[in-house]
Amino acid sequence: MILWLCLCWGFSPSAGQPDSELMARYLEEQLLADYSIVEQVARRVPRQAKFLQRLETRPRMSEFHVRSTIISRYAFTTVSCTMVNSGSEAREAVFEMQIPAAAFISNFTMSIGNKTYYGEVTGKEKKNSMDDKERHKKPPSPTEGRENGYETFKASVFIPRKMQARFTLHYEELLQRRLGKYEYTVSIRPQQLVGRLRVEVNILENSGIVSLEVPPLRNSRQKGNGKAEGKCDVSPPPSTVIGHTKTLAKVTFNPSVVEQTRIARNGILGDFIIRYDVSRELSVGDVQILNGYFVHYFAPTDLPPLPKNVVFVLDSSASMVGTKLKQTKEALFTILQDLRPEDHFNIIGFSNRIKVWQQDRLVPVTPNNIRDAKKYIHNMSPTGGTNINGALQTGAKLLNDYIAQNDIDARSVSLIIFLTDGRPTVGETQSSKILSNTKEAIRDKFCLFTIGIGNDVDHKLLERMALENCGMTRLFQEDEDAASHLKGFYDEIGTPLLSDIRVDYPEDDVEQVTQNFFPNYFNGSEIIIAGKLINRTSDKLHVEVTASNSKKYILLKTDVAIDLLSRNDIRGVPGLEDGKGDNNYIERAWSYLTIKELLNSRLKSDDIQEKDKLMEKAKSMALAYNFVTPFTVLKMKEAGLHSEPPQEEFISPSTDGIGEKVQSLQGHKAPPGIRRGQDKQRIKISKTSADGDPHFVIDFPSSKFSVCFNIDGEPGDILRLVSDHKESGVTVNGQLIGAPAPPNGHKKQRTYFSTITILSNKPERSYLEITPKRVILDDGERLVLSCGRSAVVRSRSLEVSISAFSNITVTIRDSISFVILIHHYKKPAPYQRNHLGFYISNSKGLSSDSHGLLGQFLSHEVKLLQESLNTSHQEVEQNQTEALKANPTNTLKVKGRLVPVVWKQRRIYNGQQEVECWFAKNNADKLIDGNYQDYLASHPFDTGTSFGTINSL
Repeated sequence: MILWLCLCWGFSPSAGQPDSELMARYLEEQLLADYSIVEQVARRVPRQAKFLQRLETRPRMSEFHVRSTIISRYAFTTVSCTMVNSGSEAREAVFEMQIPAAAFISNFTMSIGNKTYYGEVTGKEKKNSMDDKERHKKPPSPTEGRENGYETFKASVFIPRKMQARFTLHYEELLQRRLGKYEYTVSIRPQQLVGRLRVEVNILENSGIVSLEVPPLRNSRQKGNGKAEGKCDVSPPPSTVIGHTKTLAKVTFNPSVVEQTRIARNGILGDFIIRYDVSRELSVGDVQILNGYFVHYFAPTDLPPLPKNVVFVLDSSASMVGTKLKQTKEALFTILQDLRPEDHFNIIGFSNRIKVWQQDRLVPVTPNNIRDAKKYIHNMSPTGGTNINGALQTGAKLLNDYIAQNDIDARSVSLIIFLTDGRPTVGETQSSKILSNTKEAIRDKFCLFTIGIGNDVDHKLLERMALENCGMTRLFQEDEDAASHLKGFYDEIGTPLLSDIRVDYPEDDVEQVTQNFFPNYFNGSEIIIAGKLINRTSDKLHVEVTASNSKKYILLKTDVAIDLLSRNDIRGVPGLEDGKGDNNYIERAWSYLTIKELLNSRLKSDDIQEKDKLMEKAKSMALAYNFVTPFTVLKMKEAGLHSEPPQEEFISPSTDGIGEKVQSLQGHKAPPGIRRGQDKQRIKISKTSADGDPHFVIDFPSSKFSVCFNIDGEPGDILRLVSDHKESGVTVNGQLIGAPAPPNGHKKQRTYFSTITILSNKPERSYLEITPKRVILDDGERLVLSCGRSAVVRSRSLEVSISAFSNITVTIRDSISFVILIHHYKKPAPYQRNHLGFYISNSKGLSSDSHGLLGQFLSHEVKLLQESLNTSHQEVEQNQTEALKANPTNTLKVKGRLVPVVWKQRRIYNGQQEVECWFAKNNADKLIDGNYQDYLASHPFDTGTSFGTINSL
């Protein structure tokens, strides 16, 4: 018995076979469906003896089964493969599986006859033995065996005659969001027809699954990318079954042998792909906590793109001749069309010479500039060597000078996109020197994104250049679809939404947090942070996100609830063998991210001692979590003759019963945050308000009393609450929603505020539209925020502060403040509706001419009169008010009008406080100017300043 196992870089597809052999294979697969008849194969198909003899040269694959469970973007994959040797002597069986290069293998077992071999992850020994020296005499080329981010796992074993072998491989990966979707891919390349072939993928996303799709099998990774394929995705592969609920999805692919022949006559050779996205609140993100670990997914959308300053540095050396340069030009033509009017750009072509399209400047995106840029690219011709160092130095200087000498948008994003197909051959050719020169030239002022095409490129150099300069790298094979690959990569980074993103947690609450600062966030991607909780008895975790977005500085914050009852208990969940409770997918996501960051840090470091320290740390963690990494190796060991196969610690857990264990982001009515005192001080609410049915309250502090009234409007009415458009530029409108009246009530219906719209036209146009669920801020750029997430957004003259599920504070020019209370009912009665309450906190910035149902009283005093028996009126002193409360015939004097009032008590501030007030009946008749119909706006953005005058912002 010869047994060996390796992780290798190469992959060679099998040669095609004649149709006669195809028939023989098909017959054999049908007969081998039951292993008990393996001895009778030759007897039962004598006419195929010649073909069976040929088939005996290698064992046949009778079963190929992939089972994957994806929980909160973290994928556990198990691949099982059974091979049968129907020959008369031992034959070598080779198990090959292409897995994502970003994945970590966590276990591998083999069973041959009555013997079982299991994999054990151990640390790699230092390369000082003769074997290591011999093995590394001819190192593979940097791209050997890599196929667009995939690597080949290969195991070989000799199977005795008339016996079978079973291989089981486990690997794990954290799915990355690209172009707005997560893509999970299973490589199906058995190189033969398989009797039983099945792929089963279970997805659990507690946030909710959206846009689930299964495109046709991808025959080659070189053909197209996720976005380009969307045009031709018509239907899933045959025999695919898709079922899903809001949070769970199950996808199976189970083709029969006949269906396999329809897909590919000599066996399937392709990728089974699932793409999906999750629903997400447009705020601080999704934080999930389990068993003392957390993972934080941050992917806001609906943000305006930031302006870009981009320099394209393109290889035009002689090696780019033919398809490479042609496809590069096609991709650049499309990319140039996608640039936005606010962007600036330039193009550098390099070989042994450096050619800059526009000297010493970046040009704006105009039709003429795009036309001229296309001409320049079209005229590029391949010639000369490859001066990578000179090209990058030129590009960095061009961008640095432009940033320094021009009044660019402070929050614009600057970047270099560098493309090459080879290694440096001209100028500086030493990789370490190129790296140091590039880092010194960029100086963390912008990011470098690198693209390698073909097999001759120095992938490690491009990868490290991108890592050291806050960018990403992609490697593509030379093929007819390179243009779509290039365009797809640009689409990933072409729409920056935020810059300088920082995610913070209280230092006393967390430890070992992964990277928490990110220079850019691009549309369709996702930022992921993970860490450990120090205090496992705490019931919450505070989260703050700061970022820049165009003209805004954004602060988002929340408290995440921690479920104390279930945080350590996932035993009994189906799929976890023997009820093992340590299979914590969030902990494994944290370990996965931590090891990846250690590997990247080691790659970037030039210090030998630091590199060794990082290697040992990564190795220690990989051994603790049973991951195969560059510093660990999988060694096969034989289980005892009478022992059971070892328990597989890292099999994929079932989704059943997990849903309630995932801790999603939750808000609280109390303003969240460490600085609670500061928050409470800021949220100052006066009695002047419109809340409830709606009930209006006007507070007159100098008179030491309040006045209240009701407005019995109709559902759909829009009431003008504050109107000061001409002076301060501020208008507030509230739209009503209806509900049935309570039983035995005197009203025919109830009305509540469903939407509050705040408009301002000074110093520039902006508006806020607030509902119980969300806040829309538009000051030329639209921003959508959830009322269920605490957040603070500031622009030049406006600040919006959201306290989750509680209130929204709007401050305009630091002199006007409104507070909107959010009323949510857990189990609303038929006459209750989720609604809003409007409170004026600071009115100093409103003019004395402000109007509206509330605004008209802000600069006017109201006098309280007592009606005597002879119908003469006597003005009441402030200290006499108490004595008049019981008198039903009191009168208010408002702008010369006399208004009869009665004493009442009203509940305000979420019904938690009471206010005593003088109540004016009949829809505030005589109390307000005109009647309440005069305060009806024609639409939410109506800024009418007086009766009969209507304007729109």
